[in-house]
Amino acid sequence: MSQKRHFLIISQVFSPDPAAVGQYFDEAAKVIAKTGAGVTLLTANRGYDNPEKKFSKREIRDGIEIRRLPFSSFGKANLVLRIFAQLCFLTQCILRGFSSTKTTDLLVSTSPPMAAITAVVIGLFRPNMKVHYWVMDINPDQAIALGAFTKGHPLVIALDWLNRRMLKRADSVIALDRFMKARLEQKLERPSVELRNSIQVIPPWPMDDYLAPIPHTENIFRKAQGWKDKFVIMYSGNHSLVHPLDTLLDAAELLRNDKRFVFAFIGGGKGKEVVEKRIHRIEYKYGPSSHSIQSLPYQPLEKICFSLSAADLHVVSLGDKMSGIVHPCKIYGVLRIDRPLIALCPEDSYLKDIFEKDTIGWTIRHGETANLIKVLLEAIENKQNVLTTPKPAKSSTMNQFSRSRLLSKFTGVINL
Repeated sequence: MSQKRHFLIISQVFSPDPAAVGQYFDEAAKVIAKTGAGVTLLTANRGYDNPEKKFSKREIRDGIEIRRLPFSSFGKANLVLRIFAQLCFLTQCILRGFSSTKTTDLLVSTSPPMAAITAVVIGLFRPNMKVHYWVMDINPDQAIALGAFTKGHPLVIALDWLNRRMLKRADSVIALDRFMKARLEQKLERPSVELRNSIQVIPPWPMDDYLAPIPHTENIFRKAQGWKDKFVIMYSGNHSLVHPLDTLLDAAELLRNDKRFVFAFIGGGKGKEVVEKRIHRIEYKYGPSSHSIQSLPYQPLEKICFSLSAADLHVVSLGDKMSGIVHPCKIYGVLRIDRPLIALCPEDSYLKDIFEKDTIGWTIRHGETANLIKVLLEAIENKQNVLTTPKPAKSSTMNQFSRSRLLSKFTGVINL
């Protein structure tokens, strides 16, 4: 009789934390548990964005044995504390990995950036254990692109060594787009020889359990915000420096006197401070009449369909230097709730790939504020068409990015 498989999953964030990585690990853990495999998940006991939010230490949910570890999250405000929390979390994960003799498979991602070290260290003593590496973003590449470190920094050299070691050790590697796959392969001199298996591309899937289009006339969130007759341009999700919003904010400032528009920024993250400072500066400069630009916190996952559907048009953003390094997943949720999109992105990116295949909206380069304003004015003049014409194209696109299809591919890659 074959041994029952038991997965140890390591992710610093996990639901009900609103961070997208945690939500995807929740979905992955559920689908693994449904196959009959055992699942133990190690995560932080406090919120990643809001460390004041504390979660239960132990929980069994949907067949997942969840263990939340202390001293694993102190928020994002202080870099030293953030690194300390990551090290504490990873040390505890390694110790628990050693003590879990029933583990047959280890699933690890890039949250936190050094999470791969758990697989490398545990794998030294458990050579028969299968290792699955789910790459959500790539460091040190992200830190270099942001100017936080130089290529010769000791931490950069260490992380690149860890990446190469992990890619060689992993039994399966999942990247989110073709640009990310290419970047990972470049980290190896002979990827076709040195990798145990080829890197598979599986983009994030929409959270179908929480997403459905809500008509404006029935949308309680839109009514609560007083957006009844407004054309709402929304950015919803993590506000990060890797997907800048300066071009959108520039457009919002220039259109501040057009009372038809509302620009809504919903979510949190390190870049949220940039958005709110800009809003305060605009209000100070032009007065309270500029309330057409609004900042709101993350919305509960169970209410996300109302907040996303409250928009007439959504904006996604990918920084010019970030193609293949990060992969903002908010586009898939927007497609699911049938809203048109504007992507602020470089020419070579997964966003450009999606938009070129189907007519779902517009792509605009960062800094092209005049072009963005032109699109927004055209969109509001043709509001009815904007809200209806992309739907057939979205149907085709959503077949490609359907949750069932991508989850099936995910389980196939990890041999379930």
